[in-house]
Amino acid sequence: MKRILLTLFAFAIFYSANSQATFVDLQKSFPRVASAIKQKEDTLRQQFILAGLQWPVKQMYVRSFKYDSQLEVWVRSNNNETFKLFKTYKVCAMAGSLGPKRMEGDYQVPEGFYYINEFNPKSSYHLSLGLNYPNASDKVLSDVSKPGGEIYIHGSCLTVGCIPIQNNQIEELYILAAYAKTQGQDFIPVHIFPIRFNNKKSFEYLAKTTKDDIELQRFAVRIKEVYDYFEEKKKLPLISVNKKGEYVVM
Repeated sequence: MKRILLTLFAFAIFYSANSQATFVDLQKSFPRVASAIKQKEDTLRQQFILAGLQWPVKQMYVRSFKYDSQLEVWVRSNNNETFKLFKTYKVCAMAGSLGPKRMEGDYQVPEGFYYINEFNPKSSYHLSLGLNYPNASDKVLSDVSKPGGEIYIHGSCLTVGCIPIQNNQIEELYILAAYAKTQGQDFIPVHIFPIRFNNKKSFEYLAKTTKDDIELQRFAVRIKEVYDYFEEKKKLPLISVNKKGEYVVM
């Protein structure tokens, strides 16, 4: 009887300890993530302090610009605050051209409004964060049978339709996203734009690329509304998708 009680007590302690494990704790069980956190967490904490930001990150927003080859990380502490830019990474390789992804094998990087739906600590591309492509809009406008999938932000600086950054950068982004998820942000938004719309050179390139394509022009106008909203307010608008698959700012 005494042995049974000791076993039950040990199990209770084990269960209690594991039931309190956070998402970050679970990620630390993977060697690459554990190594990244060990090497980079203190530096990230200091960078947050110097920028006047609260650590750990509570909420984050990622936006990427295809033609400009940039990926931005914005953060805030609660819903009432505006987002502040924390860091900009260079996207180190690009596949396809401007315009949204519409079918499997087109090598296109998606354009539109997504969120992180997967953490892959054992990625073939060092570390990776999966995006929920195809989203509601893509399911209407993309190829019905083969819209494609498996779109990630990842390391290794290679791509056939994803968003690659350097390994040390994906380590930082992965850590930030893991802490945001631990703090309760289950849907970390990732917005992918064709260009940075306030860059004259980029805007001229988009105009040249889409001059004979009415559908791409219309898509660019819709997606720009979200860019403009965030630029003005530093908050994200509510975005819906109509029956035509078009994005609508609420």
